[in-house]
Amino acid sequence: MHKWIMFVVFAAASLLGVYLLTTQLPGKPVDEAASLPPGVTLMKVEASADFVFDQKEYKVKKGEKVKLKLINKSGVHGLAIPELGIELKDDKLEQEVTFDKPGTYEMHCAVMCGVGHANMKSVLIVE
Repeated sequence: MHKWIMFVVFAAASLLGVYLLTTQLPGKPVDEAASLPPGVTLMKVEASADFVFDQKEYKVKKGEKVKLKLINKSGVHGLAIPELGIELKDDKLEQEVTFDKPGTYEMHCAVMCGVGHANMKSVLIVE
């Protein structure tokens, strides 16, 4: 009788394991850049709860058409480049932009996100 109960428990655990492996696996990473129209490049800016963007500076070429996309890794943040009239926040977290003027532009968080908000800055360089 004891062996029969152990067999049923083992079989149930095995079936549960197979079920979890087949249904709970994360999806394959998607190459978002591949779905963009020809001539458009993707520039992802990731913001985190440490009040930082993932890079200190971002570079694009003058005249390049870019899909600018903000990803909030943790916390709620925004992205503003005032000199270029760009503001990504709330439901608008991506925008297609053509950078026509070369220069260095300050990027900062556009959403009051906490004590480190004032220092949440990066730089965009249009070459």
